[in-house]
Amino acid sequence: MLSTAALLANGTPAQLLPARELMAFTLASHILLVPFGVALPFITLLMHHRALRRNDPVALTLARRWSAVMAVQFAIGIVTGTVLSFEFGLLWPGMMGRWGDVFGLGFGVEAWAFFLEAVLIAIYLYGWRRLKPWTHFWLAVPLPLAALMGAFGIIAANSWMNTPQGFSLDAQGKPVNVDVRQAVFTPIFGPEYWHFVVAMLLTAGYVVAGVYAVGWLRGRRDRYHRLGFTVPFTVAAVLTPVQFMLGDAAARAVFHKQPIKFAAMEIVWKTDTHVPEYMFGRLHPDGTISGGLKIPQLDSILAGFSPKTKVTGLSSVAASDRPTATQATIAHWAFDIMVTIGSALILLALWYAWSWWRHRDNPGSRWFYRCAALAGVACLVTVECGWITTEVGRQPWIVYHYMRVSEAVTSTRAGSLWAMLGIVMAVYVAVFGAFLAVVLKMRTRWRIADEGSAAGRAELPPEADTPYGPRSKPDPAAAGAPPAGGSDHTPGGAS
Repeated sequence: MLSTAALLANGTPAQLLPARELMAFTLASHILLVPFGVALPFITLLMHHRALRRNDPVALTLARRWSAVMAVQFAIGIVTGTVLSFEFGLLWPGMMGRWGDVFGLGFGVEAWAFFLEAVLIAIYLYGWRRLKPWTHFWLAVPLPLAALMGAFGIIAANSWMNTPQGFSLDAQGKPVNVDVRQAVFTPIFGPEYWHFVVAMLLTAGYVVAGVYAVGWLRGRRDRYHRLGFTVPFTVAAVLTPVQFMLGDAAARAVFHKQPIKFAAMEIVWKTDTHVPEYMFGRLHPDGTISGGLKIPQLDSILAGFSPKTKVTGLSSVAASDRPTATQATIAHWAFDIMVTIGSALILLALWYAWSWWRHRDNPGSRWFYRCAALAGVACLVTVECGWITTEVGRQPWIVYHYMRVSEAVTSTRAGSLWAMLGIVMAVYVAVFGAFLAVVLKMRTRWRIADEGSAAGRAELPPEADTPYGPRSKPDPAAAGAPPAGGSDHTPGGAS
């Protein structure tokens, strides 16, 4: 990021840097929760369906526990998402005041989806002990659809900021004659939406599977850990090559619709053909590149399937209309990290597929499970990198070619914004710490139930004797002995 002194030297408002840092921090924090909000409901219902179709108590236990984590995550997402919704208006009043009528529908769709998702999660949690099994399942089926609806709204707003359309400007430069359909379905919307949705499914799958991979490495080889690993990992492994193709299509859409942003992603300085690809490397203000791995002609080939493809360079526009060398390098590194991790995940998915094809079983190598445990963390890194690529690569525009970030920023004093950033960071540390503490507490409780500890069970609140039906009161005579079934891998266990 540019320093405050550099920003002032360029004539930009002093509050621009703290406003951007505040928005960057809250977005980077919130986006870590998004994969679970969007994709965990689908993975949970997939396990739930398996449990009912096969009368599998282990799968039912997993589905119920994942639903509890899903609810806690949703509660944390309420906090971080609400902060973001306020920041759009407080930090960027110039954009919202001028353009809100054009692209604000996306935020409205997301708000309705958020409300619907909250209701459906409440019904799903309430129904575990009170509804008939299949009735309970079918009432939860709209939950993943509500999550996709929320993603639709947010991506519609973001894609409009990248490729704005659906309006005309009057003599004062104000947007008029808004076409809602065009404002929602912009040229970049399709590639960006599907790339985002599959990324969320893939990330949630690898993160959930990674938890059980760690359990496997620690010697927990029961069916509970095997099934908890296999279902989400299979979802992620199947989608990994799909995501690679969608990512390639999204990058090519950027090449056609946002050529300067593509130039920043690939640190291309001069417009030319036979452009080389740089893996990592650093762009300097004079257009030179240091470090990195240079692959001749590959960038032109990737952009247009031919070394003769002309790639627009950063120097083709004025310096005030393009990212700085530092911003371009940041976007380039984020993009390359995302591609590198995606390539590694394809190898991991192929390893998994090969084992199933040859042995109809998961790989037995500890190295496979070590890599699987790291895959979830790596996916969260790619989610962050994808956001950085999208937002930093668009600089200096907040609305591409129509409004600069400096024109949209609030007039609030810089000192106040820095103080606000400190407060938000402290609050987020507390919120995420509470989230982690609750999840770890649930894990401990579930482990006690799995191990059939009589003393541990006596200290816990009473659970239902079966996953469905009314609550039952604990039998005082049986308080000192494990219940029938020995663990919650059976219909008689806690869940």
